[in-house]
Amino acid sequence: QQRWVTMEASSFMYASEPQAVGTKRRPKYRLDEENDLSLANNIMHDRRVVRGNTYGAQVVTQNAARELDRLRLENERAMQREVARRRLEASSRPLTPPPVAGRAHIDTMTDTYLEELSDRPVEVDVDTQTEAYLDRPPSPLFIPSKSGVDAASQVEVAEIFDFESESAPIIEVLVGKTLQTSMLEVMEEEELAAIRRRQDEFEEERNAELLEVQRLEAEASRKFAEKKRRVAQERERRRLQQELKEKVAARSFAKSYLAEMNATVFSDLECDGVFYDPVKKEIGEDFLPWLFDGAVSTAQQVTTAQSLADDLLRTALAFAGKK
Repeated sequence: QQRWVTMEASSFMYASEPQAVGTKRRPKYRLDEENDLSLANNIMHDRRVVRGNTYGAQVVTQNAARELDRLRLENERAMQREVARRRLEASSRPLTPPPVAGRAHIDTMTDTYLEELSDRPVEVDVDTQTEAYLDRPPSPLFIPSKSGVDAASQVEVAEIFDFESESAPIIEVLVGKTLQTSMLEVMEEEELAAIRRRQDEFEEERNAELLEVQRLEAEASRKFAEKKRRVAQERERRRLQQELKEKVAARSFAKSYLAEMNATVFSDLECDGVFYDPVKKEIGEDFLPWLFDGAVSTAQQVTTAQSLADDLLRTALAFAGKK
């Protein structure tokens, strides 16, 4: 037992001092600004913790998107640096020196046993012939040779294993453990059923809330559209009313302005001869001048006739007086 303790103690001893495991993404030691225990102990500052409802789509903020892009760029740069480093190591690895004059390098195996390399495996023909079938005698019973020293022992009745009394504690433990496990499984099933019921209730509540939110949004959009329509209708009514007022004012002003202008304009036009009586105009322009011309010509004819008559009388009297 002491030897086993010594071996067990020696198996847990370190052959070398423990060393920190190096990583590619982080330095070997933390910087001074990273020794903030409040941030290290608060899991809410961990990007792997999902906040909010896990059933809905995860909303990625601009800061988180920029952080993911930054980490992706750092990973790509690290991979590029690693590839460049491996290429540099491969190029800087010492190569086999060139052969001397008159010799050439050949490929050879460095294993313990040499093997000829060939495209076609070696083929060997082997023949065999079995002997005629003969009845084989049965094999004798194997009896191992005796070894060691015979010894005897006496077992009393009280020392014999009693199954009923010895197995009772084990059976009690097995039955108790089985019942405990069964109860835990039943409690776990009930808990899972309660969780499912709670999830179903939460899903129903969430769906009801979503329907209510959609209804409120539709009502708000409908009210907003009705408000815009009423505002546009009121603006149109005010515009039409303003146009009507302007038309009425213009009509009143035109009516008051044209009330006196009508008589004046018509009188001026009548004076200018734009508006006239065709009978008066015909009498004044055609009949009266013709009448005056006719009267003048008649008077001239009468005057001429009288002068001729006077001349005839005068000539007749003068001729009579001469006689």
